[in-house]
Amino acid sequence: MADKAIVVNEPDSASLWTQRDPTWVARVLPLLKVAVKAWFRSDVRGVDKIPEGGALLVSNHSGGVMAMDVPVIAVAFWDHFGTERPLYVLAHDILFLGPAKEVFSRTGFVPANRKNAQDILQSGGVTIVFPGGDYDVFRPTTSANRIDFEGRTGYVRTALEAGVPLVPVVSIGGHEAQLFLSRGEGLAKLLQLDRLTRMKFVPVTFGFPFGFSLGLPPNLPLPTKIATRVLDPVHITEEFGDDPDIEEVDRVVRDRMQQALDEMARTRRFPVIG
Repeated sequence: MADKAIVVNEPDSASLWTQRDPTWVARVLPLLKVAVKAWFRSDVRGVDKIPEGGALLVSNHSGGVMAMDVPVIAVAFWDHFGTERPLYVLAHDILFLGPAKEVFSRTGFVPANRKNAQDILQSGGVTIVFPGGDYDVFRPTTSANRIDFEGRTGYVRTALEAGVPLVPVVSIGGHEAQLFLSRGEGLAKLLQLDRLTRMKFVPVTFGFPFGFSLGLPPNLPLPTKIATRVLDPVHITEEFGDDPDIEEVDRVVRDRMQQALDEMARTRRFPVIG
């Protein structure tokens, strides 16, 4: 089954990954640090586990419209390896509409599709993918500490075909920035957003300052403490053989992520405070 999180129809998307500008990244890094280290008090551990060369980081996704997973991981990555080491984010193609396209592409965002991922990984770059995509990022608060990719396994095939390790990344706290009441699948269909914009969800949330919101206008995220852990790399063929069962690899990766997330949840004393 193809990974729904890495499908895009934009014809020139394959060229965007070459537009990353290390100088631009170095300029925006101080601003990102203010957000993730001051407001969200980010705590990232295990970055040194990311091996040299190409690697596919696979992470859960939290926080809704203003998800901070990428800035938190990116700041920690660049602090450790420097901005010259390529880091890319496989993202929903809605980010590349209009003038935002140049800003995101220069920072290292690329439309999420398997060709872009293969090109980046085989060039020695590191990419981040969120297999759960919008399904994961808009999950209800009652499922905040659950690893659920909605059955998407394309990330395993991507790493296997590129011959690079999978590096699981687990984060907690981002989904406490506001209350997520529903993904709003039915509302998205009613408004035909799934057909017009490929958006399947209209999240129903509650936060500050607008109270109830349907994603827009976005509520400001609470200053929740975001803790992130980079787990041991998974070298697929070494661990699962030359002809691995994709479903089995996915199950093992998710199980390890869930175990780590459960441990982090047990040590988290209070919501938002951390």
